Amino acid sequence: MGMTLFWFLHLFIQIALIVRVLLRPHRDPASRIAWIVVIMALPMAGILAYLLLGETNIGRRRVVRSRDALSRLPDVTDTPGWDVADLKTDVPQQYRHLFQVGKSINGFDPVGGNRAQLMPDSNANIDSMVTDIDAAKDHVHLLFYIWLPDNNGRKVVQALKRAAARGVTCRAMVDGLGSRTMVHSQHWKAMRKAGVHLAVALPIGNPLLRPLKGRIDLRNHRKIVVIDNAITYCGSQNCADPEFLVKAKYAPWVDAVMRFEGPIARQKQQLFIGDWTAETGEEISDLLKQPLPQAQPGFTAQVIGTGPTIRFSAMPEMFETLMYTARRKLVISTPYYVPDEAMQAALCASARRGVDTIIIFPARNDSWIVGAASRSYYEDLLAAGVNIFEYQGGLLHTKSLTLDDDITLIGSANMDRRSFELNYENNILLCDSAMTADMRERQASYIASSKPVTLEMVANWTWQHRLGNNATAMLGPVL
Repeated sequence: MGMTLFWFLHLFIQIALIVRVLLRPHRDPASRIAWIVVIMALPMAGILAYLLLGETNIGRRRVVRSRDALSRLPDVTDTPGWDVADLKTDVPQQYRHLFQVGKSINGFDPVGGNRAQLMPDSNANIDSMVTDIDAAKDHVHLLFYIWLPDNNGRKVVQALKRAAARGVTCRAMVDGLGSRTMVHSQHWKAMRKAGVHLAVALPIGNPLLRPLKGRIDLRNHRKIVVIDNAITYCGSQNCADPEFLVKAKYAPWVDAVMRFEGPIARQKQQLFIGDWTAETGEEISDLLKQPLPQAQPGFTAQVIGTGPTIRFSAMPEMFETLMYTARRKLVISTPYYVPDEAMQAALCASARRGVDTIIIFPARNDSWIVGAASRSYYEDLLAAGVNIFEYQGGLLHTKSLTLDDDITLIGSANMDRRSFELNYENNILLCDSAMTADMRERQASYIASSKPVTLEMVANWTWQHRLGNNATAMLGPVL
């Protein structure tokens, strides 16, 4: 009698979860099918997996705090010293819709008057950040997914302590999972003692109780640096050495970061303030009203910030729109490629209409699951005419896209479902031939250190290799 009741209850829970999967909004058919299979095929484990990982639930209180914080922020263009007419430059007609998509995500208009420099490498990037922190006059804001207490990590720690000592307001926030080593280190305590304001985004707390407050694997993956409302950095690098000691066997980690000056820093500032206020409750929106210098000549750019509390499907829409806009050349680098059907189709369509389409992956991935899933898409990409390269010189961590001769997208977002649906991400979209040429040159250096993948090579994979890749890819909507 007891076992009969148990199995009846188990069946009832399975049916209830399947109905919930079918009724849940913002879920593509492949995701629904994958979760139904998991729930039915793995009786107990499937139910537990769905309860823990099946829904993009960051917690109702956190959603309310986040949206409330964003709703109270002033319009970034309503700033003393800013003439909106001067900031809006003439984006070529064929690219205006890209920035319209970007505006639909965060409400940011594309702004002109920006200047940028592509950092030579990871160490040079950290040194540049330290120099800017040492020159800061009013405030320094940092947010990193991973901040390690290694050589580069400690350089930033010391720079923040120096800045705080001379009266600069320093705020630093890290993700509770990615930066747990730093949070529990002596350096975190030393910064707090030195007067640096610190916060932990999405803290883990008690791992057993954490799922009651929302999914434990929803993370703040952003990399944000804003100094005096005038300088910002954007790219893929965490605050760490390229040797990345927590995963040293994949080193060096190869990243790309741009240093920006101009009005685009104000949009990055708004992203940071939204995250900071939602986590700490501190009201610092007056920073968005500080006067800015008169606009100077420069290119047009726009911040794109996405996450589980932002409009669903925002980042994949941005990527897909870029792919369909390409007319001559499209070059992409990403360490993690687990697309939905629409994105895979957009990339294939780019090559089929005659666009020189290139995508660069790392040959060795720190996630064997993502690496296997990525390779399951190779055959269709190659058959469509996409050129695939696998980088050999470490783990290519750069997330970049260049389109024709004018458009660049750079930032933290990978081309996988985690970046599209679960993580908080930040990218910058820019229109400038010189910066795009610089990024294209960096991408060419990646290709020079890569090996091409051909249809013949994929055809020679063993059936066991194919089976593993395809079976892993089937779990993409779940992973």
